Formats: sequence, structure tokens, C-alpha cells
Amino acid sequence: MKLYDILVIGSGMGGSMLASLNKKKELLVLEKEQNLGGCASTFKRYGSYFNAGATTFVGYEKNHIVKDIFDKAEAALDLRESKIAIRVLQNGKTIDRVKDFEQFLEKIDKAYPNKNNRIFWEKIKELDEKFWQLQKLYYAKYSFSSYLKTLNSFLELFINFRTYSFKSAKSFIKEILGEISKEYQNFIDSQLLITLQTTSKDLSVLSMALGLSYPFHKVFYVNEGMGELFKELLKDIEVRKKEEVLKILKEKNYFRVITSKSEYKSLNVVLNSTIYDCAKFFEDKKIKEYYKKFTFSDQSAFVLNFNLNSKEEFLHHYQIILEKNIPNTVSNSFFISLSDKEDKKMSKKALSVTISTHTKALFWENLALDEYKIKKEETQNFIIDSF
Repeated sequence: MKLYDILVIGSGMGGSMLASLNKKKELLVLEKEQNLGGCASTFKRYGSYFNAGATTFVGYEKNHIVKDIFDKAEAALDLRESKIAIRVLQNGKTIDRVKDFEQFLEKIDKAYPNKNNRIFWEKIKELDEKFWQLQKLYYAKYSFSSYLKTLNSFLELFINFRTYSFKSAKSFIKEILGEISKEYQNFIDSQLLITLQTTSKDLSVLSMALGLSYPFHKVFYVNEGMGELFKELLKDIEVRKKEEVLKILKEKNYFRVITSKSEYKSLNVVLNSTIYDCAKFFEDKKIKEYYKKFTFSDQSAFVLNFNLNSKEEFLHHYQIILEKNIPNTVSNSFFISLSDKEDKKMSKKALSVTISTHTKALFWENLALDEYKIKKEETQNFIIDSF
């Protein structure tokens, strides 16, 4: 049996990037689904192609780690830059998130007048730019030396950002902007939900800055769907799709990986799957206990995919913020991704649309089938009517 240097489980962005950086080694990627990319994949249904989730591609620019990795993978990407990263629609207001700071500030001042808007958003942009200049970010705890490297990384964060790395985002908003309107707060929090899966009340200032600043970078539309990113990252790598990992056994000098189709040996295993599910792969008590200590998060998404026949001119991305929460979700907003009309694959029949919002798994688990269908239809109809 062949002994691999690295076996990567899951072809999401983390697994695919890591695989591309190690492609000169004996490496295998296992993916249990038909499509590469996990929650950023592209799939075909009824003759049309759809993206599984939100489709912004950010960080593909000079001196950014994302572009560095794709360049090292020699990935030839077919991209269109979105001049407007997101158009936010809220109670009759239109706020375009654009790269140009002054243009954005003009929009935000018109929608939410505040004498300190410039101070707030300049600080947000400054923190983001400073973060991406860091060179020594590191986190691991498998050995004493890794602990030391992690500590040095934390010290670098503290030296560069001091209180911003732990100061409450909510208190920072109040300190700089004062008592802002519920609308303005919703505008900020709805964008943080897209990027960080939570709101300002649970974040540090630094995390909020990273979550709010991505439209200040170049934002791209991926021609032929997000799945093309993974095809490029993994084009020179051995990949086996529709093969689910069932068990990982730790032997003396290697790991034995048993799947639904075969069995493999590897010196190293990379688990690019949900951390809450990893314990089930192992029989080794020490490894099992390590994964079991992570608190389960039931954060999830409600996603709609459909074709839109229209001759209207659309942007690639919109966000609609409502006054009340969407039924059976934890959000009052939803994110819309539309295919480019010139995209011959994604827009072959009509525009490909993906709409997503945030919900919790516990809202949907243990429901009888009829009850599940009723709740699903209620949420779906509400979103489509609002759209």
C-alpha cells in the first residue's frame, strides 16, 4: 500500500489551499461530495449551474496572502472585478460598498449622517491594512516550540494593535459614533454576519475591522462559478471525489485512513472538515477527547437557488436589510449573488441566483417532515417576496 506524505480530508478553501502549497509531496485529497469546494462549491441542477453560497472572492491582489497562494499554485483564474462589492438596500436607502474610501464615505454620510463617520471608518480601514502587513501570524499547540511561536504571534498582535485586539466592538462604536440609530447598527451587524457569522456585540474591534473592510479590497466575480477556484488549486493533485472517510487509525509511524471505497496510509492527515464532527473518525481516546472538548456551534444557513429571466442590468452582489427578522432565522438580512450576464456557463439559460441568510440548526432539527416543509416554505416565501 502506498504511503502518502499528506492526506487532506475535504476540498474546501482551507484544504485546497494547503494541498496546493504541498503539491510536490506525495499527497492525496479526499472529498465526500461530487463537487469540489465545500460550502463554496458550484453544482448543477436541472441543467443550470448554481453557487452553493455567497460568491465574493476577495484578497486576490498584490502582497495579499490569498494571491500569494494562488500564484504558488500557478492557478490561471478567469475573474471580473466587481466595481461595487455589495449594494446594500435598507429602508429605501442605497449604500454602495466600494473600494474608493471617499466614495463610500459620501454614501455612508448621506444614509447615516454622523460627525464622526470619517474617524470611525478610517480607523476600521487602517486596522485592516495593518493586519494584512503582518508576517508572523501563527497558531498551534502540538509542542513546546509551537507554543513559543504562538506566543510570539500573540505578542506581535498586541504590539501592533494593543487594546484593539480585545476591546469590545460594541463599546468602540458607542465611543466613536455615539448612540447610533437601530438602522445604522443593523447596517454594521448585517455585514459582520456575512463575514464573521456574528455581530458587533460578540467581537473585538480588530475582528470587526477585518469583517467590515473587505469591500476596501478588490472584490472579484469568478467566471463559471466559484468551483473553478478549486479546479485550479487542485489541477495537479491527486483527488478522489465521492469518497467519504469513515475511520482514522493511529498506527506507530503513520495514520491508516479507511474510506467508503478504500484504505490509505499517510504520515500526516489534514482534517478540513467541521471540528465538531472529527471525534467520530478516531478510536484513539486521547484524540477523541481533544475534539470532544470543542463546544458545538449550530450556526447554519438557509439558501435559495433559482434562475431569473430578466433583461435588467444587475450587479454581482446585493444585501437587503429588513426591519424585522426573517422567519426561522437569526437575521433580518439576506445576501444575493447573481451570475454575470456574460458568463456562458452560469447564465446559459437565465441568470443564476443564490440567496443566503443565517439560521440555527436547532430551529430545524427533530421536526416531523410535514412541519419541516411548512417552516421551509414560510421562510422561502418571505425571502422571495422581499427580494
